[in-house]
Amino acid sequence: MLTIKGQSISSELAIGTIRYYRHIKNIIHDAVAADTDAELARYRSAYRKCMDQLQHLHDKTLRQLSAEEADIFEMHRMLLADSQFHNAIETSIMQEHKTAEYAVYSVGQKLWERFINMEDPYLQARGADIQDVMNRLLFVLSGKNESALDNITEPFIVMAQDLSPSETVQMNTSRLLGFITREGSPYSHTAILAKTMSIPALMHIDIDENWDGHLAIIDGKNQCLYIDPDEALIRKYQAEINSDKKKREALQAIRDLPAITQDGHEVKLYANINTPSDITAAISQGAEGIGLFRSEFLYLNVHEYPDEEVQYSIYRSVLERMPDRHIVIRTLDLGTDKRSPYLALEPEENPALGYRAIRICLNQPELFKVQLRALLRAAAHGSLHILLPMIISVQEIRRVKELLAVCKKELTDEGTPYGNPILGIMIETPAAAVMADELAAEADFFSIGTNDLAQYTLALDRNNARLHTFYDPHHPALIRLIGMTAEAAHRHNIPVCICGESGADLTLTKTFLSMGIDALSVAPSALLPLKQAIRGTTLDSAGK
Repeated sequence: MLTIKGQSISSELAIGTIRYYRHIKNIIHDAVAADTDAELARYRSAYRKCMDQLQHLHDKTLRQLSAEEADIFEMHRMLLADSQFHNAIETSIMQEHKTAEYAVYSVGQKLWERFINMEDPYLQARGADIQDVMNRLLFVLSGKNESALDNITEPFIVMAQDLSPSETVQMNTSRLLGFITREGSPYSHTAILAKTMSIPALMHIDIDENWDGHLAIIDGKNQCLYIDPDEALIRKYQAEINSDKKKREALQAIRDLPAITQDGHEVKLYANINTPSDITAAISQGAEGIGLFRSEFLYLNVHEYPDEEVQYSIYRSVLERMPDRHIVIRTLDLGTDKRSPYLALEPEENPALGYRAIRICLNQPELFKVQLRALLRAAAHGSLHILLPMIISVQEIRRVKELLAVCKKELTDEGTPYGNPILGIMIETPAAAVMADELAAEADFFSIGTNDLAQYTLALDRNNARLHTFYDPHHPALIRLIGMTAEAAHRHNIPVCICGESGADLTLTKTFLSMGIDALSVAPSALLPLKQAIRGTTLDSAGK
């Protein structure tokens, strides 16, 4: 028996036979096209065919999974249709006289390199989507077809160098037990699909083609792969698989029940989302609303600032998909490692302490007003809460209120309907926590971003892997700052929510409830385990 460590994307388990998925590679050479008009026609034909394929994949995924997963392929259609991407390829063909294949490859590679060099793991993972779109074009141009292991009749575990979202969806999920890959990211859309499909996956495995046909166990809990396991280990894991199935069924039974402790203390449970498509997962896991919609992801994967109508349409769709529920939309939190080409942000030696979030917004008010106007208009369609990131002073809140007043007057003069959203701030620096009393007098609610609050309190770069062993979400200083913030909020009769990763840390749940935290906002997948923990908790008299 062989035991290998990898990186898992979930705690799922699987037992099955390994089947090696061999990618068909396109070898692209830099060549001058003999007939540029013919090459342009080939590219445009491939473009149309790819758009049709992506629409088919979108529809198939919508039928088999949900709108959330289907939107991955809608995003691929948007990437393919992006005017700068599309025009750069045509320019390479017509002006540089490149073949269609090389034009697609060279433009796609440049865009891919820009994303994989970003520090944010989520944005790095978007490079896989760009590669998927580029490879789709290249395969259509070459006339090749990739096999999706459809001929295998028994349940199997796929082993591959990497898998794209397209390859994942096209596999026969009724027989697919799990993935083993050499490459990949837990933030990739392939990983998202695997989580949604409850398929275990291990990445960063030094795969061996000779494992093809061998029995294996994927242990997502301990991030282990077992090749040729013995009978005792197979029995052990089969029992765990059966037990996990019963636990999942039990969690679904509490989906629509309140998050209330044994002694009657109730807390609201909301979901954190990156895109409107994430709402499907939030609803399926019993979210009472959206505690954090990270609007900055609307500004990333595009070459120009989204205009008011685009933003209004997106914000309105979120409110209409969860009518009469609490919806918090954070204003754009760009800067640091989340950069957009149209902002032309200069490199900084210490970007986490630099020109980011509300600082960009207040320094470029005309740009910020586009988002504020869109949010005000959307607020006419539901219970919208605006959340301001990286606030460290009362003056910043007041400046935002002044801009909101200007936007309201403009909309009134235009005769455009708008609502009156609730205005809250993120507590994510020690400065904000220490002066929470003064900030609470200006804000309607607090949302504690524990990720950045921990980074700034502990003086630890959260993106630096070498500092992982020093990072402590239970550090007394951090817990004390959270407690101070909750006390200040309640003195001013405003609610306080935790929306960082610590909100899903079940070892901190009782601590947060004892502080009087009013709501927890976490990833959709963490909602039901968190609700189960809350319903099994009893607080002492000091926590009520």
